[in-house]
Amino acid sequence: MPEITFHHSDGRNDVVEVAEGTSIMRAALTRSIPGIIGECGGQAMCATCHVYIRSDDHLGKLPRLGEDEDEMLDCTAHPRDPRRSRLGCQVPVTEALDGLEIDLPETQI
Repeated sequence: MPEITFHHSDGRNDVVEVAEGTSIMRAALTRSIPGIIGECGGQAMCATCHVYIRSDDHLGKLPRLGEDEDEMLDCTAHPRDPRRSRLGCQVPVTEALDGLEIDLPETQI
């Protein structure tokens, strides 16, 4: 199973194994990882699963940024990074994302 590291703003890390096809948001919620809320349940309608992709190597392996996701990223509580910001609900984990490192914003709301 692919492994993801969630980096918290206070320096803590959570490393989890994630079944392929599971979204980053769902992986965080099912493991009670603080820092991701997922208020809309994964519909790209709330931006409370905003994450920053840490590794440049993984950026090119992510699915294309959709129109709804792009629009919601303009509504995040913490500033959007034009290259690294994604909504966790819109990124399904694949074997190609094994070792993915994610920075969590200081706040989601």
